[in-house]
Amino acid sequence: MFPDSAAPIHCHGEEFGTRLPENFLIADSRKTIPGRFFTTAAASVLQIRRRLSVAAERSRGRRILMPESCRQDEFTQMIRITNLRKRFGSQVAVDDLSLQINAGETFGLLGPNGAGKTTTISMIVGYLNPDHGVIEVGHSADRCGPPQDADFRKLIGIAPQTLSLYDELTANENLEFFARLYGLNGSALRTRREWALEFSGLVERRCDRVGTFSGGMKRRLNLAVAMMHQPGILLLDEPTVGVDPQSRHYILDCIQQLSSTGVTIIYTTHSMAEVQRLADRVAIIDHGRMIALDTVPRLIASHGGKSVVTAKLRRAAGVSLPGTVDRDQLRFESDDPVQDVAALKQQGVDFQTLQIAQPDLESVFLKLTGRSLRDE
Repeated sequence: MFPDSAAPIHCHGEEFGTRLPENFLIADSRKTIPGRFFTTAAASVLQIRRRLSVAAERSRGRRILMPESCRQDEFTQMIRITNLRKRFGSQVAVDDLSLQINAGETFGLLGPNGAGKTTTISMIVGYLNPDHGVIEVGHSADRCGPPQDADFRKLIGIAPQTLSLYDELTANENLEFFARLYGLNGSALRTRREWALEFSGLVERRCDRVGTFSGGMKRRLNLAVAMMHQPGILLLDEPTVGVDPQSRHYILDCIQQLSSTGVTIIYTTHSMAEVQRLADRVAIIDHGRMIALDTVPRLIASHGGKSVVTAKLRRAAGVSLPGTVDRDQLRFESDDPVQDVAALKQQGVDFQTLQIAQPDLESVFLKLTGRSLRDE
């Protein structure tokens, strides 16, 4: 997801001397590891295993705590982006983008391939520096700052599309390793580990190597890892890609659960149905510019168009029908399809089959960005 450019990574706690999974974001303030987002090396796994020395244990049935996320007032801004610009050579990736995301809000960020989503997210997490403009994270005017600052960067958790997990380690070991990178240890680490296992539904698989997990199990653990340090902001990039329907619904329920505790969520995906279900507001960007921003119902009302009624007619003699009729097939558009269908029935139209397709977020997206293919 992220461009290949150098950026300092801050962490505290024990220095493991290992490489991290690709795209994994670390933020804290005691120590600085200069360099870039690291890639996985097979030799590092044995080193991690020796350092962790995790004993295989089963859940003791203790009460699992929900994350103590930032519980701000409903309209407190958690992320402020002002006149953001980013260029790569002659290509403008982000062009004068401004938006504010409220604390506790689930915010959908949508756009075609190459629209500027990845670049925007990379700047929000502090991985890329903007050419112009300001990004601030934090829940009040006197406690906010740029994500390049480690004190504010640690407010952010990220679950990237590329899984940030070690296949050779168990679920327990993955959670403990990443928790230690964020400075957790002792009882605080154990509490968060137990919460993460319960949250992801992996208590019974805690001692199994992640390489034996299904795609859905890995996605659930990937989400739990992102929440180990209890960030106030969670960035999700295609969190349900490649999973079965049961895992997809479980993950979406988990995201709604996090939202209910006050976590601010930025959700990027190509699944319009997921955004329509989860998001409080949605921004659609294209060619680096924001072209729409509103709640889902308002976007649909403004840009979704009319409902489409298709029907197979059994009888309609002598009735003036709307739309087009091909033999016994009727199709017409309507602002109030239920009322129009009821009116036709009162006039004597008998429907053999009837289908009403209402506009949705995908209709809005295609209308605003077009139907042409976008190949990155």
